[in-house]
Amino acid sequence: MKQSRTMSLVESLANVAVGYGVAVITQMLVFPLFGLSTTLADNMAMGAIFTVVSIARSYCLRRVFEAVRLRDGSTG
Repeated sequence: MKQSRTMSLVESLANVAVGYGVAVITQMLVFPLFGLSTTLADNMAMGAIFTVVSIARSYCLRRVFEAVRLRDGSTG
């Protein structure tokens, strides 16, 4: 069954929403190890930027793989 563009976007958004929380927490734990001092607001803003990039990346890759699947006539 073919995945619609809308469902591709929904899947990407769900994946990235969970990743956003993990990324912010990871930044808060890792940045100090490298001598970087940031506030929670800084971490959330950086996380938001990376989230937008990640959504676009996931969506585009999904569409590329769907196009390849359709071109090759694959069903699975």
